[in-house]
Amino acid sequence: MKRYVILISGRGSNMESLLDAGLPGNCAAVISNRPEAAGLAAAASRGVATRAIDHRGFATREAFDADLAAEIERHAPDLVLLAGFMRILTDDFVRRFEGRLLNIHPSLLPLFPGVRTHAQALAAGVRLHGCSVHFVTPALDGGPIIAQAAVPVQADDDAETLGRRVLAEEHRIYPRVARWFLDGRLRLVGGRVCLEGETAVSGSLHVPQIA
Repeated sequence: MKRYVILISGRGSNMESLLDAGLPGNCAAVISNRPEAAGLAAAASRGVATRAIDHRGFATREAFDADLAAEIERHAPDLVLLAGFMRILTDDFVRRFEGRLLNIHPSLLPLFPGVRTHAQALAAGVRLHGCSVHFVTPALDGGPIIAQAAVPVQADDDAETLGRRVLAEEHRIYPRVARWFLDGRLRLVGGRVCLEGETAVSGSLHVPQIA
């Protein structure tokens, strides 16, 4: 059975959606860079091993990433899932896990990389916003996109209301992509996404019906 590790920094709602999805694999561990992260308790309540590695205890980003990578490798994962992990990872770390490192980002990439994406979307006046699952590369939020889901921006939206609708789509598409990978249908080949199966390809973009 394939193994995966989830990295979190906060409440871990995307982590919970992954753990509750019945993925074809075993979650070997949930690791956080913040010992106070609420998601650690949520993972432990599901019988998943947890570990906190406080980034604030390291003198450099490289030192933290080296310790984090060693802890991940201890679990011998086939897949590493960033689920609200709020750290910019070093190039060495990313290359170490190249092809088996995924992230969920709350925007329709390449629009609005970085943070405060919902506020960015509202300021830009876009009519559609959403989320993207992508392979992680050294370019921040710039890796090959695997799947996206879009939601309409309503006239009375603020960052909170828009964010809630996007988050619901994150919970829907991230487990789907993780399943594709663990089933052996998703690979990164020569810097491009290779996704086997007609159903998977046709389902890689989802736009909810607008009433």
